[in-house]
Amino acid sequence: MIISIASGKGGTGKTTVAVNLALSLNNVQLLDCDVEEPNAHIFLKPVMPAKEPVYVPVPEVDKEKCNLCGVCREVCEYKAIAVMPPADGVDGSVLIFSNLCHGCGACSLLCRRKAIKEVNKEIGIIESGTSGDIKFVHGKLDIGQILAPFLIREVKKRIDSRRTALIDAPPGTSCPAIAAVKGSDYCILVTEPTPFGLNDLILALEVLQKLKIPFGVIINRFDIGDDKVDKYCRANKIPVLMRIPFDREIAFLYSRGIPMVEVKAEYGEKFREMFKTITKTAI
Repeated sequence: MIISIASGKGGTGKTTVAVNLALSLNNVQLLDCDVEEPNAHIFLKPVMPAKEPVYVPVPEVDKEKCNLCGVCREVCEYKAIAVMPPADGVDGSVLIFSNLCHGCGACSLLCRRKAIKEVNKEIGIIESGTSGDIKFVHGKLDIGQILAPFLIREVKKRIDSRRTALIDAPPGTSCPAIAAVKGSDYCILVTEPTPFGLNDLILALEVLQKLKIPFGVIINRFDIGDDKVDKYCRANKIPVLMRIPFDREIAFLYSRGIPMVEVKAEYGEKFREMFKTITKTAI
């Protein structure tokens, strides 16, 4: 079973839920797919002996074979190729903007003169290991790179089907978040009782409805802000899986990198009960 933990906005407590849920269950794997800023390892402190570079294929043009026909430019959906025709005695050329390339391979496949080959460009790394009985995987996107969805898909290829897989997704509703939650059996949306929390929760719910992924909501710091998130969930028959209070001790533990279930054992039982509810819903 694959459960993703997502949020419409950052700072709602998504990683807190993912880490503490993982620690509350048996036979589990946690994949941190927030590859631009992974932080689940801060709390789990895994031993990660495996480190793999991740490459995206980008085009390289053979100037001897290329006749500047422009087919590669036409088929590139991401405008990563520009063809400069000869002018005023200056030879033409093909410009490759590798940071825009998504590695789809269309240019090399459709080049009639076979003038384009693909070369690997490193965009990040995947590290994996264990934290106690938890299998752990995360990706780290290199600074300046933009292909977070590509790296996220590579992280998800490490899902162990023999375990319950928990995916800590990037915040928001853009391509990285969609790449992370796609294919999940269930998605937990973590929100907060504020106008911003409600607005971004609604956006995230719309995405999950389009993807046909069952979902439920956790309201973090439920006793501050207003009750509009609660009212919205009731009005739209959205299950509220858990309410976590604004607790000074939880915040203190978080600031020290200590998961709350390690000190407040009652939350371990709450997460296990929530998991039972999710299992029944997803089936």
